[in-house]
Amino acid sequence: MFPLYDSITVRLGRAEDAESVRTIRNGAIEHTTSIWTTVKQTPEEAAAWWADLLGRRAAFVADAAGEVLGYASWSQWRPKDGYRFTVENSVYVLPGHQGKGIGGRLMRALIAAARESGAHVMLADIEAENSASIALHAGLGFETAGTLREIGTKFGRRLDLTIMRLGLTP
Repeated sequence: MFPLYDSITVRLGRAEDAESVRTIRNGAIEHTTSIWTTVKQTPEEAAAWWADLLGRRAAFVADAAGEVLGYASWSQWRPKDGYRFTVENSVYVLPGHQGKGIGGRLMRALIAAARESGAHVMLADIEAENSASIALHAGLGFETAGTLREIGTKFGRRLDLTIMRLGLTP
């Protein structure tokens, strides 16, 4: 490992991380099919979204000497009360820092927090060609629940969605 990666701390997010997280998120919106929108978050939208996650202790960052290299969060999967024990995760790492174990560290903290919250199942909705994310989740014990064909679009392409599932409670 490189010394930078040895010094990374995975910690609960803080309000002051909102802009760094917005930068990571907007980069993913602009350059990848990981987030299925082309509309970038404004500073105000990012601050409100991040504050909601922080209020539920549902957001973590990978901090390297004050620089946020990645984040992970969980949210309720669907708004109806019948889904209240099912959450979905998001995990993003800055380009150039991917493949160094940061995503796994973030996800392990996130999974533990979701368990503590009382969640029963965590889902990952992953663009089906994102083999790195699928491998990351599989390595953490997620199982593929299925793939929905051509349900999204971005960059002029139809996209498939692979859904992966992790049981959090017995």
